[in-house]
Amino acid sequence: MSRRCLRLNLRAGEMLPVDLGWRIEQGYVWLARCCPSGDPLTLGVWGPGELVIPALIGFSGLELRSLSAVVVEEEQPSSTQEREFLEGQLRQASILLLLSRVRPAESRLLHLLDWFGTRFGTMTSQGVMLRFGDRLLTHQQLADIAGMTRVTVTKALTHFRQSGVLATQAGGALLMRVSASELWDCP
Repeated sequence: MSRRCLRLNLRAGEMLPVDLGWRIEQGYVWLARCCPSGDPLTLGVWGPGELVIPALIGFSGLELRSLSAVVVEEEQPSSTQEREFLEGQLRQASILLLLSRVRPAESRLLHLLDWFGTRFGTMTSQGVMLRFGDRLLTHQQLADIAGMTRVTVTKALTHFRQSGVLATQAGGALLMRVSASELWDCP
């Protein structure tokens, strides 16, 4: 008898069980662990077509949360898929560690948006179009992922729009007009 796989349709902000492997069909998920201070520590962000296996990370207290409307299906990963997930997780962890050290916070947010653009954005003639499913991330979601306050994120986004680095497009998407090579100081 074959085992039925679980399929979930979630709204933004809902939690997924961390003891299962998930294939993301639609939407974006965020994996975090709360620090002793209560602030979330971002461990990864995944999008459509990607496999996330939180149990392989080996921490207790993990939270896998939907960043947008999400459709996921449980997947029993092969050993090859587990290895590929861990390799990708190592790359994400390295980038997130580098991002956590970027100062000032405004620059950290811009680097995070650039990384999101590289991973999930669409290149246009005017720059990189960034949206997460049917909307952009909230200022609070960006703050939690970047390790910042919501007020700092709001001020930074306002500054980026006023300076022309970002533009809001129809439907709430962001257009980043600055290339990655202009932002990153290190490889």
